[in-house]
Amino acid sequence: MAHIYMMFDFATDEEKLQQARHKLEGWKQAFRLDKKLLYKMERVEAAAGEGDGSAVKTDKAEKSAKQENTGKPVKAKGKAKAATEEKKPEASGDVKLLVRLAFSGHEKLSEQRWVERIPVEVPFQGASPRVVKSGEVGFEDVEKKFEELD
Repeated sequence: MAHIYMMFDFATDEEKLQQARHKLEGWKQAFRLDKKLLYKMERVEAAAGEGDGSAVKTDKAEKSAKQENTGKPVKAKGKAKAATEEKKPEASGDVKLLVRLAFSGHEKLSEQRWVERIPVEVPFQGASPRVVKSGEVGFEDVEKKFEELD
């Protein structure tokens, strides 16, 4: 099964990233694309006082770090989550979204439609979309990066 990766760079616009994530979740449910449409988010935050000036954090890494500190599983509660989001300063780093399409060989038309549809939808338009298909230059790097974001 050939994979196609789509990369979107939302710069510092966390709200657009969340809108895009919500849209992808809606499509996954509506069109039953559970294993055919996968996505992962990457946050590159500028670190104060660091030599290289950036550190990579993912959602799962943040949750596991919280779990290790408390020793208990992290449970999100509506009020507590809203309170912590209000206290957070604006993200100073870049947020990126990697989408992987994994359609089988006989679903080429569906694959083509999704490759054309996703970048032109509203939350994805200004995110400088980049499509990388298998066999293209840089495909292995993107695939490795997607697997590392697990």
